[in-house]
Amino acid sequence: MSTKKTLLIVDDEISILESLGAILKEEGYEVFKASGGSEALSVLSKVPIHIVLLDIWMEPMDGLEVLKKIKEKFPHCGVVMMSGHGTIETAVTATKLGAFDYIEKPLSLEKLLVILSNLSSHQDLKEENQRLRSDGSVHQELLGSSQAILEIKKLIELVAPTNSWVLITGENGTGKELVARALHRLSRRCQRAFVAVNCAAIPESLIESELFGYEKGAFTGAIGSKKGKFDMADGGTLFLDEIADMSLNAQAKILRILQERKFIRVGGQKTIEIDVRVCAATNKNLKVEIEKGLFREDLYYRLNVIPFHIPPLRERVEDIEALAHFFLEEVTRENTRGGMKFTSHAIDKLKKYSWPGNIRELRNLIERFAIMARGQTIGEEDIILPEGGRLEGPSYPAQLRQAREHFERVFILNKLQQCQGNISRTAKLIGLERTHLHRKLKQYDIKCGE
Repeated sequence: MSTKKTLLIVDDEISILESLGAILKEEGYEVFKASGGSEALSVLSKVPIHIVLLDIWMEPMDGLEVLKKIKEKFPHCGVVMMSGHGTIETAVTATKLGAFDYIEKPLSLEKLLVILSNLSSHQDLKEENQRLRSDGSVHQELLGSSQAILEIKKLIELVAPTNSWVLITGENGTGKELVARALHRLSRRCQRAFVAVNCAAIPESLIESELFGYEKGAFTGAIGSKKGKFDMADGGTLFLDEIADMSLNAQAKILRILQERKFIRVGGQKTIEIDVRVCAATNKNLKVEIEKGLFREDLYYRLNVIPFHIPPLRERVEDIEALAHFFLEEVTRENTRGGMKFTSHAIDKLKKYSWPGNIRELRNLIERFAIMARGQTIGEEDIILPEGGRLEGPSYPAQLRQAREHFERVFILNKLQQCQGNISRTAKLIGLERTHLHRKLKQYDIKCGE
C-alpha cells in the first residue's frame, strides 16, 4: 500500500472481529470494528474509511442493506462482502450494488489479503488518475543533484518517448518505482494507465488469474469475468516490481505473454491482444540468480533492453539534505506543523548514517522526528537513529552470542522498516516462516511500530 489504509470490519460475531482485526492490523491496516450495520454507518460518518469488510447475514439490518447505504453516503469506500451461507445470487446482487468483491467463510487469509491488495491498488490508481486530471503532473519525482541522479534523469528523458522495455535494479527503498512512473509520465502512453504489480505478493496459485484475469465460472467463486493486470495496462505501462521473486513456473508464463503480446483469460477461449510497455524491477542481482537456477536467462534478456541502476542512498550522500528538507516539508504539511526546519548539525548527523532502508527509511524516520520534536527546529539531539547503520562503524557486544543477537535484532528492525511494518512481506523478504518471525519479534521485544 502506498499509504496506510483504514479498514472497517463489520460482523456480529465478536470472535471474528477480534481475530480478523488483529491479523489485518499486523498486515499494516488501521483497523476499526463494528458489530452491526448501524454502528458501522456511525463509524463511517466519523472516520475516513478506505475499505469495509462487511458480513451479509446480520440483524436487524443485513449486509446488503448496509452496502446500499454505504454506496449512497460514502461512494468512494471500497466494500468486500463476507458470508458463510452465500449463494451465487447473493454474490451477484452484492456486486451489482457496488461491492468490489465477495469472499466466503471460513475465510482464506491468503485470498482475503490478495483481494484487499487488489482493492487498495484499484483505489490508489483512481486517486492518481484524479491527481493527473486535476494538475497534469505526478508530485513524486526523483530528487537530488548527485552525479548518479543527474545521469538517471538524463537517461529517463532519452528513453521515455520510446517504447523500449526497461529493467530497473537497486536495493529496496531506492526509488525504482519512481523511475518507472517518470518513464510513463514522459511517454506517449501517459494518458493511459500505469499499473504496478508486486510480483512477490501474488501467491503461485493465483498468479494466472491476477495477471491475466478470468472468465465467469472459471473456478469456485468466479461469479463474473474480471480483467487481469495486463488487461488493465493495455495501451499504458505495466510495472513488474520484484520480478525475481516469482517462481520459475510464473516466470515462464510471464515470458510467453511478453513474447506473444497476447493471452487467454483463465477459463476463457478468446485470445486477447495487448499493447503494453513493460518496466521490471528487482533488488537482486539477476545474473547471480540465473547462475543459481532461480531466474530464467531468456526472461532476463527479454526484459533487459534498457538497464537502469539506482544507487543506494549511502553512495549519494550529497542528496540527503535535499531529500530531508523535501520530506520534512511534506510530512509537516500533512500534520499541519508547517515551518519546521533542520539545524546544520542535524543534517550532518543524517549524512553519517548508512540508510540501509534507503529513501523509504529516510522518509519514515523524518516523519517520526517531526512528530516527536518539541519545537519547530529539529536539532542533532532529536535525530535518534537505529543502531548498526552509522557509516563510521557500529560497536558490537563483546560476546559472540550477544553480537549475533544484536545483529539479528537490527536486521529484523531494518527489514520491518523497509516493509512498512508488514509482517507477511517482511517474513517473505528475509526467508522466514511468518510464525517463526513472530517468535523472533517476541524474543527481541520488537513492536511493529518500532
